[in-house]
Amino acid sequence: MQSNPIGVFDSGVGGTSIWKEIHKLLPLENTIYLADSANAPYGEKSTEEIIQLSVKNTELLLSYNCKLIVVACNTATTNAIKYLRNTYADVSFIGIEPAIKPAVLQSNSKTVGVLATKGTLSSSLFHSTVKSHAEGIKIIEKEGKGLVPLIEAGKASSKETKTLLKTFLAPMLAHNIDYLVLGCTHYPYLVPVLKELLPKHVNIIDSGEAVARQTKAVLTKNSLLNTLNNKSSHRFYTNADVPILKSFLTEVKSTINVVYLDF
Repeated sequence: MQSNPIGVFDSGVGGTSIWKEIHKLLPLENTIYLADSANAPYGEKSTEEIIQLSVKNTELLLSYNCKLIVVACNTATTNAIKYLRNTYADVSFIGIEPAIKPAVLQSNSKTVGVLATKGTLSSSLFHSTVKSHAEGIKIIEKEGKGLVPLIEAGKASSKETKTLLKTFLAPMLAHNIDYLVLGCTHYPYLVPVLKELLPKHVNIIDSGEAVARQTKAVLTKNSLLNTLNNKSSHRFYTNADVPILKSFLTEVKSTINVVYLDF
């Protein structure tokens, strides 16, 4: 079991931002990544559709004997992870939630911006997280409509993306945010553009490192950390564009295998 892979899935390429953090912290672990780009974005689908897609991805990862599954998608976590945990009681799932708590704790202006998908912002889990951690803090929510398709198309730095971001950021800046929470695993790929558009005092925060630490903690608790091999293997499957997925992994030094799979 120790050498079995960690499974990771997302509604496309965005979850590679999470995968990189996991790989950096746990370089000996074997991994399998599913980029469900053919069905992106999840954020505009119904809860029932999101659950159905999450089950499909989970079943495929379990067929590859994954020892733990990371739901590297905010929308899938907020809408489907409870169902997954109830349905697959013997499987450990690591979810992604917007990093509201650390942003709130560190904010001096007491105003925090959240850029996320419709599916995340409208979920009960998101609202309960805000209610639990953001008392006395003004949360400026904005749906990043249109951003995921642009990132999926390899256009994270395009003029169209910058125009959208300016529109989404304007009301946040008008309320003097000092933290911007990225509530979608695709959005870390927008950080270079966001740094161009945001004042220097605005901090950008996402969930990647926290997810990697939680993954390690759960593996350690269950005695599943891989200490058996010196060279890890990494398989990436996409049901859309292989070159696009590869382009998000160019700086990864480990050997990776990116292939098309109809799932």
